[in-house]
Amino acid sequence: MAGLTDNDPLIAGVELGGTKCIATLARGRTILHQSRWPTQGPETLDHIAAALDRWHAQTPFAAIGIGSFGPLCLDRANGHFGHMENTPKPGWAGVDVHGHFARRFAVPVGIDTDVTGAALAEGVWGASTGCAVHAYATIGTGVGLGIVMDGKAVHGRLHPEAGHMRIRRTPGDGFSGACPAHGDCLEGLVGGPALAARAGRALADVPDDDSIWQRVAAELGEWVAMLILCLSPQRLVIGGGVLDHRPALLGRVRGAVADNLGGYLAGLDLAALQSLVVPPALGRDAGPLGAIVIGQSALRQARP
Repeated sequence: MAGLTDNDPLIAGVELGGTKCIATLARGRTILHQSRWPTQGPETLDHIAAALDRWHAQTPFAAIGIGSFGPLCLDRANGHFGHMENTPKPGWAGVDVHGHFARRFAVPVGIDTDVTGAALAEGVWGASTGCAVHAYATIGTGVGLGIVMDGKAVHGRLHPEAGHMRIRRTPGDGFSGACPAHGDCLEGLVGGPALAARAGRALADVPDDDSIWQRVAAELGEWVAMLILCLSPQRLVIGGGVLDHRPALLGRVRGAVADNLGGYLAGLDLAALQSLVVPPALGRDAGPLGAIVIGQSALRQARP
């Protein structure tokens, strides 16, 4: 295939999302095979591993990268490394996601959050190339944030969980929020299930001029402004299912960001935000390719 070289190792990627899971086989950014499953219980991992088994038997891959919904334990010094933490997704809390694949395949296995994987992929092949500090936010079933500095994912005690930050409520909004832990944190207001509950109908049936989108733009605009003030990113990519289906929402978010910044940051007006706050250049492949980048990193770390 065009673009392939002998220097590109064959990598298997596993993206575990809130509603769907995608397994990918790729050389570099060139996707060779892909399979999808709805995200159900942890048995979904068995279906994915079986697909990887078939691929590995036909054309052995060099490593596996996993980009998963969270929260995850990513501290290798912790005996719980690679396990799912206190996720509200039924049946998944405590599941050993990393070990499920590491025990089955004799290749290096890397793991990170799905949104961090997307951030890494956009930095290597997409909208954030050439940026030392950049981030990827996903607005989908949940709200996540991946931060990359100098080509490396930012982790501390945990990975970033900025989707659970609280922001000011818009006047007159009485929605109590849908997050089981925090109620009206950002995810509890603008995540897919929260929006459906807030609108009282399927999001596909909500017109673009409905007032709910004004509230969502205001909430996301305040959140993005805080991220800019805290991280000073050179690029902030916003993806996920909500914006996939409402691309016009991004323009409203930029306007709300400018309002929240209030001209404080020199040179960062609405025009400048057009190139700072952007959609993913990799489109819906950002997540699957993110898992490939995680696998590439695991392979590099395993080599002497």
